[in-house]
Order: sequence, then C-alpha cells, then structure tokens
Amino acid sequence: QVQLVESGGGLVQPGGSLRLSCAASGRIRSINDMAWYRQAPGKERELVASISSGRITDYGDSVKGRVTISRDNAKNTVYLQMNSLKPEDTAVYYCNALVREWGSGTFEYWGQGTQVIVSS
Repeated sequence: QVQLVESGGGLVQPGGSLRLSCAASGRIRSINDMAWYRQAPGKERELVASISSGRITDYGDSVKGRVTISRDNAKNTVYLQMNSLKPEDTAVYYCNALVREWGSGTFEYWGQGTQVIVSS
C-alpha cells in the first residue's frame, strides 16, 4: 500500500501565493507520473498540472503561467507553487501518483485533498 499526504492549503487573498506539497510513502519502488487535480463545488475534477518521472510537465489552460509543478524523487514528493491566485482557483486540490510497488504492479493513488480558498 501507498499513502499520499498533501499539505500547504489554506486561505489566501487574491494575488497571493501558496505552495502545496504531497509526500508519498509505503512500498514504493518508483513513481511514474505525479499530478495535481482540483475540484470546485459543483464542478468536475480537473487537471491542474502533471510531471513525469523525467520531469516533463503539463498544465491546465486555466493555470498556465501562474503555477509550477516540481518533484523531488529522493523524497517521493511533488510540489505545486501557485502564484497570482484568483477566487476561481478556490477548490480542493488532490495529489495523484502512478506508483510502481515492490512485490506487485503499478497502481494509481490519490491523496485526501487539501482545501485552497482564495478570498479577500
């Protein structure tokens, strides 16, 4: 089993910044793609950003130019730096990882989510 634990969410004013972290632990042999998704009330979950094991990144259109995804493979951790935050960025942010486990196969995992509220 693998666990993903997010941190760094909270209340921030419009134009502010936040840095989210997601640490993976458990029977991890390697981690392939890692990503951040978000879900706002009444809306579907959407991709915010993703990063491959080779650090190739992809961003959702609504956040391009304002967020940066990065990862520390030694710590099995992915980060999301968010700048110039807008009220429409308010959502629960979820970490996602494709994990190759020791003694078994490759599985997709989700974190429990961290709330981000952008409001004055």
